[in-house]
Amino acid sequence: NNSTLDSTNLQPQDWCTIAIAILEAYDSYESFIVLHGTDTMAWTASILSFLMTGLDSDGNYNALLSKPLVVTGSQLPLFVEKADSSYTVRFNTDALQNVCGAVTSCCEGVPEVCLYFDSTLMRGNRTVKTNASEFKAFSTPNYPNIGEYGLDFDVDNKVVRPLPTDPSLALSVKGEPAYDALSAQLTYINDNINSITILPFSAFPAYYDVSADPNTSVLGDMLAACINQGVDGLILESYGAGNFPSGNPDTPENGAIYKVLDEADNNGTVIVECTQVLSGIVNSQTYAAGSWLSQVGAVGAYDMTPIAAATKLTYLKLLAKYYNWDQYKIKELMMTNLVGEIMDVNVLDARGEGFLAPGETIMALDGTAILTNEPGQGPVLTGTSLEEPFVFLEDPSSAKLPGQLHMQEDGQLIFYDRDNQAVYQAGGEPDPDTRSSKLILEGETTDGGTKLYIENYGKEPFYIYPEQSDAKGKNKSQGKGKHKSQGKGKKK
Repeated sequence: NNSTLDSTNLQPQDWCTIAIAILEAYDSYESFIVLHGTDTMAWTASILSFLMTGLDSDGNYNALLSKPLVVTGSQLPLFVEKADSSYTVRFNTDALQNVCGAVTSCCEGVPEVCLYFDSTLMRGNRTVKTNASEFKAFSTPNYPNIGEYGLDFDVDNKVVRPLPTDPSLALSVKGEPAYDALSAQLTYINDNINSITILPFSAFPAYYDVSADPNTSVLGDMLAACINQGVDGLILESYGAGNFPSGNPDTPENGAIYKVLDEADNNGTVIVECTQVLSGIVNSQTYAAGSWLSQVGAVGAYDMTPIAAATKLTYLKLLAKYYNWDQYKIKELMMTNLVGEIMDVNVLDARGEGFLAPGETIMALDGTAILTNEPGQGPVLTGTSLEEPFVFLEDPSSAKLPGQLHMQEDGQLIFYDRDNQAVYQAGGEPDPDTRSSKLILEGETTDGGTKLYIENYGKEPFYIYPEQSDAKGKNKSQGKGKHKSQGKGKKK
């Protein structure tokens, strides 16, 4: 079908059509540009980042994009119809500039799905349309721009997702494992995408009655009506940092909204909590008005946009059918950074920022363990299964605090004090050839319970907690009660 479609009337099946067309032509081109209307451009840029990513039955990558894919369009059309019904190019529109800019950005080789608009290259799954009439129509409130076109085209390589550390995961040609895995996944998604319904639902002031038995609520009635139609996932657009009305301010568990959401979660509807606010991080525990959401199974979107959350949940719900995943697996992956759509929640990745500043944390996905860089103590691990906090520094009072905890590319976890001296180090022997190192925190509901470990590409995990044993030739972690002075060590 060579006809065009106003993007206002786009439906999920169209996303599959685009993704399949790109995959089928993947080995014939070095990059791809999708011309798209602005109404749903951010939706398409977001879902394509997921559809072009393959996951195996454990939720690990089996195919990753290795070429630029840029979505662009314009606020004004490139062509204008003349009186004689012929068309001519309108040079003062943003259309020609955006197309030319998209072509230039493709030449930079950024291997991810991006959106190019008004001289700016943005990560697709971070974009929202923030202006209905100006040429600067799109932005990424929670993420830096990837590139900007001035006199030259400048790319900020620090925020570009790296190529796969395992070359076999990079999409290439038909017959290769990565290509075939993604092709099979896309075929299934294309055949089943119309069976999934994800509902964005925004909080607004509405009538509720706590004197009624049971409590009643207009919002609760609306949610129940939608859920009863067979909604597979809810994207709650809360107030502020994650506050959503329960239907009963004093005893949320008696509220009509609470009861509807609790029943929905029990029946398999995945609930994701976003915010109506354009920028910032969702933390429903900040205020009592939002803390009840975790009791009904809602998972936080952190800094994901509602669009990214909705498209990601669509993708994961379909893969859950494909692989027979349970609801916990979907929730776990919703909070996992798959393609740059969300901040790292439980990971310090050396390929990203890779450090914890004073007061910053990473948290296990099940919420049962937190690693905090305490300004007065340094790194401290706490959790529901820990009898006492696990303190990294033997004598915090002797260190010049606050400091920063760094996960380095060579597999070393190092804490630097405020004078840039290394006062703690773990990770075995440094390996300059390591291509990827991560510090990962898992909670007590995972196999083996709470653990904090360094994952090195192609190597055995190195455990910080529980402390590394000497078994099988592994070095001990310099954990609680131990620290290693590095003299004039410098940050990488």
